[in-house]
Amino acid sequence: MEFFLSCYDNAFPCEVTIDEENGRYMLKKSDSSGEYFNSPTELVDWIKNNWTEREFINPNEFIDMIALLDKYICKSSNY
Repeated sequence: MEFFLSCYDNAFPCEVTIDEENGRYMLKKSDSSGEYFNSPTELVDWIKNNWTEREFINPNEFIDMIALLDKYICKSSNY
């Protein structure tokens, strides 16, 4: 599962990746730095604590992503 969110402060989008098969839970911020996590729950918690919909050109994309990630975590009882 990957998401690309266009932000105001960079021409390149922020990226969020949840790859269960390879155990990759990561994101790329608007400054092109990245964060890596041990679980999708940690990744979603970081996003909720550090990003807001106002940072993105299309705030609804952010809101929709959070909703999908919350559903994903609820379905995955391992986290």
